[in-house]
Amino acid sequence: MQDVNYIMEIENLKNAWKYKEAVAKTQEYLIKYTDDYRLYEELADIYIFTWNIKKAKSAAESALKLNKESATWNYLLGYIYVTDWEFEKWIEHLEKSNNLFPNNPEVLRNLGWWYNMLGQRKKWIMILKRALNIAPDDKFIMEDLGVALSADGSFEEWAVYLKQAWRDDRIIEFEKFAK
Repeated sequence: MQDVNYIMEIENLKNAWKYKEAVAKTQEYLIKYTDDYRLYEELADIYIFTWNIKKAKSAAESALKLNKESATWNYLLGYIYVTDWEFEKWIEHLEKSNNLFPNNPEVLRNLGWWYNMLGQRKKWIMILKRALNIAPDDKFIMEDLGVALSADGSFEEWAVYLKQAWRDDRIIEFEKFAK
């Protein structure tokens, strides 16, 4: 089994917003671990986050050549498609990612947004509550759930989740707008 410490090192750099260092470190490890598709996924993730979609596509294609059944690759490719407004391909890859790696809170959160875009708010809320059950401290899921609940008219429950996500500013904005 390959050493996973180098993947965590790259993840830590990404989480610290040190993208140039993360790219350099990933490229360094690619020289040593040329067959590790996760390194290409890391590059794709960095490039998506920094809006270099052309490089993200190239890295994702390299990951695909090494592992067609990667849940992460499918998730990232979905993001690449959404930047091109190709929503059907986006949801196709999110659903495949969810099938390959069920109950991943981030994949579920994004699937929820898809159902929102289809106007299926109840399903959006249900998926977000499931994601929050899996990752109860995830502020992004709490915030999205708050948005979903407000769109559904459940304002009391909405405020609870926004406060948990430390987004009281959204509640204040809404109260000003509602007056």
